[in-house]
Amino acid sequence: MSKFVITIARGYGSGGKTIGKMLSKELGIPYYDRELLRFASEESGINERLFGLADEKAKGSLFKKKADYRVEPLPPESDEFVSDDNLFNYQAKIIRQLAEKESCVIVGRCADFVLQDYDYVTRVFIFANRENCIRNVVEMYGKTPKEAEKIIEKTDRIRSAYYKYHTGHAWDNARNYDLCLDSGCLGYQKCVDIIKEYIAIRNR
Repeated sequence: MSKFVITIARGYGSGGKTIGKMLSKELGIPYYDRELLRFASEESGINERLFGLADEKAKGSLFKKKADYRVEPLPPESDEFVSDDNLFNYQAKIIRQLAEKESCVIVGRCADFVLQDYDYVTRVFIFANRENCIRNVVEMYGKTPKEAEKIIEKTDRIRSAYYKYHTGHAWDNARNYDLCLDSGCLGYQKCVDIIKEYIAIRNR
């Protein structure tokens, strides 16, 4: 099979991260999530903590023009060197480098948008109904159902705003993705199987 990249956007509690790790293991390819922050820090020399603070969190106006994901990050002498936009551009640069180097799974960070011009990228959105997400968060993190619901609402709102801020698009719009899978209905393994089958068909 020729090179391929899978990007995964996911609702909180939907199991998107778990599905990404399962794909990585079954396909024998690297999995990238928060590692992107460390790589971007090493590339830029900017403290990783600053990338963490800006990670999937939008700041400023939500009506900002969408990012130019092809632009090179600003140099250290720029006044905007540690701005949220420049931090995003460093992450985007790392995402492009990884996608050009190897087959891999990339979770979050608007990777579907950053890699939209790459014809070997499969863009996936994983979601589940509220009840399934609440149950997953309760089981994984020991939260009460009420606590879990608040965390889900807040996290999804932040992710949606981050995506809108940097891409100009709605995070949960199916047109942004090649596959939108309901993990609550299908289960994690079936989601993995469908994604693998889709990639195999594209690579024929």
